[in-house]
Amino acid sequence: MTPTVFLVDDDDAIRDALSWLLQSRDLNCRSFASAEAFLAQWNSELAGCLLLDIRMGGMSGLELFDRLLELGNRLPVIFLTGHGDVPMAVSSLKKGAFDFVEKPFDDNELVNRVLEAIALDSRRQAAAASSGSLKGRLESLTSRERQVMALILAGKFNKIIADELNISMRTVEVHRAKLFEKMGVRTAVELSQLMSGQPPGP
Repeated sequence: MTPTVFLVDDDDAIRDALSWLLQSRDLNCRSFASAEAFLAQWNSELAGCLLLDIRMGGMSGLELFDRLLELGNRLPVIFLTGHGDVPMAVSSLKKGAFDFVEKPFDDNELVNRVLEAIALDSRRQAAAASSGSLKGRLESLTSRERQVMALILAGKFNKIIADELNISMRTVEVHRAKLFEKMGVRTAVELSQLMSGQPPGP
C-alpha cells in the first residue's frame, strides 16, 4: 500500500493548507474533518503516518489515539498542538506517539517530521513482512531438514552431522541443499545471519 499522510483536523482552513503543503512535497494525503470519520476508514493495513489535531469537536485527537492503541494501530502518530496542549502531547509520547508539532508550525519542520514518520513505518512494515516470510520458510522445512539446520548453525561439518544423525554424507548434502533453497540462502554464513536477524550479505 502506498504510504499516505492521514490528516485529521476539524479546522477547514488548516486542513486545506496542510493538504496543499503535503501534496506540494509529493506526499499522498487524505484528510478527515473528524476523528470519527478517520476511525470509520481505519484498518490495520494502512501505511504512512497520522497527522492528528489534539483538540477537536466530538472525539478529540487524544481519544482517537487511545482508541487506535486499543485496536493495535501501528501508524506513527504526529500530534498538532496549541501551546497549552504541550503537557497532553508529552503524555501521548509516553504512550507511543511519534512526535508533536506546535501551531503555528514551520512548514519544513513539519514535513521533515512527516517524512521521518513515514520512513519509520516503512521499516516496521518491512520487518513485519520479513518476519512473516521467515516463519513461512521455517514451516516449509521437514523435521530432518530442521535437525540438519540446527547442526549447521552449531558450526558442525557435514561429516559430523552425518555421524550425529546416523545418515550418510550424501544424505546430509541433499538435506543441506534443500534447506538452503527453502530458506533462500547460499551459504551457512547467510543462514546464520538470517536466523540472527542480520541482513544477509550481497
